[in-house]
Amino acid sequence: TLDTVFLMASMTKAVTAVAAMQLVEQGRLELDAPAHRVLPALADVPVLDGYDGDRPRLRKAKRPMSLRHLLTHTAGHGYEFLDADVVRCQEQLGLPSIFAGKRATLDLPLLFDPGERWCYGTSLDVAGLLVEAVSGQRLGDYMREHILAPLGMKDTGFTMSEDARARLATIHARAPDGKLAPAPLVLDQDPEQHMGGHGLYGTAGDYLRFVRMLLNDGQLDGVRVLRPETVALMNENHIGELEVPAFQSIAPHLCHSGELFPGMVKKWG
Repeated sequence: TLDTVFLMASMTKAVTAVAAMQLVEQGRLELDAPAHRVLPALADVPVLDGYDGDRPRLRKAKRPMSLRHLLTHTAGHGYEFLDADVVRCQEQLGLPSIFAGKRATLDLPLLFDPGERWCYGTSLDVAGLLVEAVSGQRLGDYMREHILAPLGMKDTGFTMSEDARARLATIHARAPDGKLAPAPLVLDQDPEQHMGGHGLYGTAGDYLRFVRMLLNDGQLDGVRVLRPETVALMNENHIGELEVPAFQSIAPHLCHSGELFPGMVKKWG
């Protein structure tokens, strides 16, 4: 129904990007400055450089990651359902799944040096950490104050109310026999870390208000969320000569393999 609540999953990323770009507008974050200036721990994130037996072989990154890298999936982060190396590192380093809502999830090594490839992964979760560090608020609280409440997105958040939980749609997955079956997944409603890459719940109507704001150059119903020039900047290619490849899933119950806009050269904003 129109008020059905669902896990927004990766549609959370765009909301996190807007939060970050609000802070860029204010001069509190910079797109190309080393991200470790805001979050010192990011200076020590290593790059995976193969394995010695079962142990990951790690090295220092050739260059620091930036907010632009994080917002465009070029920082070096991967996803456990798209890359076996991520799963192997999680197992060997004792790191939790992205669905656990734990800060330690984001301590994974990078799969490549920042800026060298495009790879779908947890970089928007890390961008959310920068928003928290600069704003002094949890990501969900910042979003509620500066994006969700101003846009009237009353059913959207990392934590569902009792009323919203009663309207939650059940996730389904396709079984080996081809039939759809319930595959209940409800993220921790009191997570240690608000995950800016996948953690929001909300309704279709709420998300359409967010999209309409972007389509209307940063404002909706008289409420301005971003400047027009910021929205225009977000819609440009920010990965240069890099291209977005097809997806190769290693966990078909979570994500299909495939290609966005098949046959077209794809860039990223």
